[in-house]
Amino acid sequence: MAAGPSRPGLRGRETELKRLRALVEAVRDGEGGAIGLLLGEPGIGKTALLQEAVSLARAHGFVVSHGHAEELHELAPLASLASGLLHGDPPLLSTTDFADLAGHHDQRIWLVERLAQLIEERSADTPVLIAVDDVQWADPLSRFALSVLPARLLSSPVLWLLTGREDPELYGQGPATTTLPLRPLSGTALAELARDVLGGDVPARVEELLDGAGGNPFLAAEILSGVAATGAVGTEPPERLVLGVRGRLADLRPDTLHFLRIGSVLGRAFSLADAAALSGRPASGLSAEVDEAIAAALLHDDGERLLFRHDLVRQAVYADLAPSVRRALHREAASRLVAAGRSSADAVPHLLKSAEPGDLEAIGLLGTASEDVSTVLPDLAADLAVRALELVPPRAPLAYEVGERAIVALTRAGRYTRARATGDALLARQPPLDVFARLQCVLGDTLWHLDDVHELTRRTTTALAAVTDPAIRARLTARQALARSRGSDLDAARETGERALAEAELAGDREARVLALWGLGEIALNAGDCAAALAHHTALSVFDPAFLTEEAVALIHMDDFDAVRRLLRTAGDVPPRPAMLSWTQGTLNMGLGRLDDADADLVTAERLEADLQVPGNLVNIRVNRGLLALLRGDREAAREHLDVIRATVADRPNTGNHAAHRFLEAVVADADGDHPAAAEHVRSAQRDHPFLRWRLLRPHVVQAVHIALRGGDRKLAEDLAAQAAAHATRNPTVPTARGTAAHASALVHADPALLERAVDILLGGPRPLALAAASADLGRALLASGDATAATPALTRAHDLYTRAGADAEADRVRTAPERTTGRPGRRTGRLRPRTEQGWDALTASERKVARLIAAGHTNRSAAEALVVSPHTVNTHLASIFRKLAVRSRVHLARIVLAEDDAGSADDD
Repeated sequence: MAAGPSRPGLRGRETELKRLRALVEAVRDGEGGAIGLLLGEPGIGKTALLQEAVSLARAHGFVVSHGHAEELHELAPLASLASGLLHGDPPLLSTTDFADLAGHHDQRIWLVERLAQLIEERSADTPVLIAVDDVQWADPLSRFALSVLPARLLSSPVLWLLTGREDPELYGQGPATTTLPLRPLSGTALAELARDVLGGDVPARVEELLDGAGGNPFLAAEILSGVAATGAVGTEPPERLVLGVRGRLADLRPDTLHFLRIGSVLGRAFSLADAAALSGRPASGLSAEVDEAIAAALLHDDGERLLFRHDLVRQAVYADLAPSVRRALHREAASRLVAAGRSSADAVPHLLKSAEPGDLEAIGLLGTASEDVSTVLPDLAADLAVRALELVPPRAPLAYEVGERAIVALTRAGRYTRARATGDALLARQPPLDVFARLQCVLGDTLWHLDDVHELTRRTTTALAAVTDPAIRARLTARQALARSRGSDLDAARETGERALAEAELAGDREARVLALWGLGEIALNAGDCAAALAHHTALSVFDPAFLTEEAVALIHMDDFDAVRRLLRTAGDVPPRPAMLSWTQGTLNMGLGRLDDADADLVTAERLEADLQVPGNLVNIRVNRGLLALLRGDREAAREHLDVIRATVADRPNTGNHAAHRFLEAVVADADGDHPAAAEHVRSAQRDHPFLRWRLLRPHVVQAVHIALRGGDRKLAEDLAAQAAAHATRNPTVPTARGTAAHASALVHADPALLERAVDILLGGPRPLALAAASADLGRALLASGDATAATPALTRAHDLYTRAGADAEADRVRTAPERTTGRPGRRTGRLRPRTEQGWDALTASERKVARLIAAGHTNRSAAEALVVSPHTVNTHLASIFRKLAVRSRVHLARIVLAEDDAGSADDD
């Protein structure tokens, strides 16, 4: 490390330097990843400390990415991170790597995953430091990456050092974060700083002047520089010495002062070409101004751009501009940047500071910028679209076109209430009929997400009476079909969907066709016509790959699990909806009885939704996780999932979640022995539609029948069995539909022969848990009839299936069935190993496979390829492994794996 801290910004920072040194050394020594946050006001010394840490890391062999966020770059995707990733010595990423990232910047989750893979691979050989200065100015995509990447790289030797004026609010699981709030310097530290600059004793008047710096080292250094340069201690007012900028500005030539003011408008860092364009002079004619500004220690040249020596210097120059002059310069900067062929991302930050109502160019550029960032930064896109609408004069016809874009952008960003209010405000202006229809059409998506299908039906019906455009008519009809898919008359809904598809094909409108196929698939699946649902969703998936998961879900309902696996493998490295893909994989693994893998997939889906801040499937995810927990016998975990569901439903009511929520309430109440309450919850699940209408609940109809019978409601049990029978009739080629129908009927009628038929049917299906449940009930029925010999094979099969699935609670119930039925000890078919929460024995089989691959040197990506899962799922497994083993790095994990394998524990995979 360099000699003791004697430079401005480091005096009085010995404690902070010690903690930064400890972070660097811990990451270097294999303790896992870490985050350091340096927080404080401008000039407090954050940058100086960061530079010192960067130097220390380089001395310890780190590969360093040292970036800087800038205020006017908030629309340039990944600019803040890229400023360091590409310019190290050596650079952390190659230009080829970054070009690959840039080509997929519209897929946020994929981009972050790919960036994580690149950093992980680079850190395999040497530790990595990623430093970002002034993170409060980071562009939204860089902020998103910084919120996700530290947790994703938890086990890798990567140190993240961020400076900011306030906490950047990183969220998600990650390594321990060290926060270093920088306080004002003490009087002792300021005195040491004064001796560094002035030498010898510090005059009392200088000490008084330093009091005016408020402990800010930059301001103190400026005061001392002024004293050192002029020797004036008693005559210079503190205001003139504080910052040390205005006195320098007063001595500059007018042309240089004008040049600096233009530069302050362009940002802390700016190109000479941009400043020349804004000043209306050739760049070659500004050399004198540049030289004078550099000589006055106001600017420095990094070879590519001119930079104000500190942002406080730029702010001081900028503050001297009258507000009207600032606005005019920002507006002119936007126009000149556009004229020079620059992107909307360069011009729009200036427009946000300068545009006034009626500025048509600004409205157009804001709209273009909104569309440019809509897929990767939906929140920013919504802000830009709303700002464009605010600039449109209230009665201008342009308001409808701009307003339509704002509704779409707000809906994509999940701001459904604001989108609806924006649309209704435009409709209140009584637009022409064709505009009225278009607005109602785009509001259809908003109302769908708000789960207001009654209003959606009413509005589409009204708009269809006014529409003349064939494409808009087709879209409205398709929206109407989607709304009716939630209603009771599914035959009428199907007719509407078929009409919408015909209209879409006649109009040649892609959006209408997608909506119509989607609606028809939803209608068929809700009606229980799984073959028709598969046909529609397959056509939709071919037409738009974003709907591949809908096709996969339809295949799951058809019991064609092999086709599902083949289809999911075609998703490739850049799936358009990664959270939905993980949900679908989890649904498949639940069907296959792979409970640990299913839970990991569901955790992954929830994490990805949280990363994107669109938790639309949270209730269904937690319902499935709660059901899994109960199969394992973990009632506490099931109740925790139920608490999350209750809070989510209270915060965001959605009738589509009612049945799934109530069913989990029923299962928990049943497990607690409150059978009447459990039966009432099942009745509640049918409040709007029959139980089998809810696709998520179909695999659980037998469990619902059990709950009804235990709750003394035979009529409810008969109704459920009748629904299962009708579903089997509609799906004669689906073994699970036929087998569960037979199972449900057998329970209602206490018919062992029908239970045997259910078992025979389910033996030909792909769902081991359904077969285990039927086998268990058959075994119990045979025991009750006194035929223990015939019961044993059925109970053994059920026990083995439950054990392989990890359904420990159900396996234990089957194992003790003979004792509960006859009063005699049952045949011990195996010994269950209690599931612990910590240590190697707590790891699932999949987690052990991941642990061994990572310990052997695999990256998350190569481990995912070896296991034929996504890197997201490997990351979920790895986070669980680290938590259970209480480790933070791959080095520590490798030691544990080696010790376990040496002890002979490699026999459980």
